Amino acid sequence: MGTAIERAESFRMLDQFVATGGRFLDTALVYAEWVPYGRGLSERLIGDWLRARGGQADLIVATKGGHPDLSAMQIGRLSQHEIETDVDQSLRNLGVEAINLYYLHRDDPTRPVEELMMALQTLVQAGKIRYAGCSNWREPRIRAAQAAAAALGWVGFVADQMLWNLGVVNAAVIGDPTVVVMDAELHDLHQATNLAAVPWSAQANGLFQRILNGTRVGLRDIHQRMYADPENDQRALRVQHLAAETGLSTTQIVLGYLCAQPFTTIPIIGPRSSVQLTDSLQADVVHLSAAQVHFLECGV
Repeated sequence: MGTAIERAESFRMLDQFVATGGRFLDTALVYAEWVPYGRGLSERLIGDWLRARGGQADLIVATKGGHPDLSAMQIGRLSQHEIETDVDQSLRNLGVEAINLYYLHRDDPTRPVEELMMALQTLVQAGKIRYAGCSNWREPRIRAAQAAAAALGWVGFVADQMLWNLGVVNAAVIGDPTVVVMDAELHDLHQATNLAAVPWSAQANGLFQRILNGTRVGLRDIHQRMYADPENDQRALRVQHLAAETGLSTTQIVLGYLCAQPFTTIPIIGPRSSVQLTDSLQADVVHLSAAQVHFLECGV
C-alpha cells in the first residue's frame, strides 16, 4: 500500500479490514524506499487514512525503524540518535502522538543490547512509543536484550518479527544476511517465554497456491529459488490432503498453521486486492490441532 496498490483501493481495503474486525496494522519507515522517493510512503498512506477516518483510536498501529541504508545493509543504524530520528519521522508520517508498537527493524550486533534497550526505554518514558519489539533478531541477542530490560526493571520486547511460513526456506538465496528465518532455537525461545511472534511472508508469497494450481513459474525468481526444496512440494500435497479432509482453503491452512503454534502468533498478511484480503481473513476461524500441524510438517 502506498506504491503498487493505488490510494483509493488501499483505503477501501483498510476500511474492509476494520469492518471485518481487523485491529492490527504493520508498516515500517523503510517501506517503500526501493522506489524513487518511496521512503515512508506506506506510513504516510496509513496516516492519511487514519486522519480521513477520524483517527481509529482502537487500532494498534505498529511500525519499524533503525533499518540500514539499502545500499549498505552491513552497516547498522541503531545509535540512539538514529533510533530517535526514525521514531520522530514515523510519528510525523503516521500523524499519531505515540506509536503503539515500535520494532527495531534490524539488529546491530556490534552494539551492546543494554544500550539499545535503554534507548527504547527512553522513548517509552518520553511517550513516543508504548511498547517495543524486534524484527530480524537472532535468538541469543533476544535473550540478552530481555535480560538487560529486566535488569532495568522494564518489560522489554513484547513481539518479534521473522520470516516464517509453512515453507522450507533456503536462507542463503535471500542474499541479505540480516534477514532472520524462524529456526528451532528461535521457536524454542518463543515457546518458553510466549514472546509474540509476528511472522512476515506468512503465506510464502503464494507458494502453496501456485504449486497446487500449476502456476509456480509465476513466482518471482528469488522466491522460486528460496522455496526450491522438494519438501515444499510434499507439504503442498499435505495441504491439499488436509483441505479435502476439512473443507478448508489453502490460505486458511497456510495461515492456520501459524495461528496453531504453541505460543502467540500473529501472521502478517499482504493482500493486493479485496479478494485476497477476504480470502486471508477467512483464516481467523481456523483452529488446526497439534496433530494437523505435525502432519503438515512431517507427513505423519
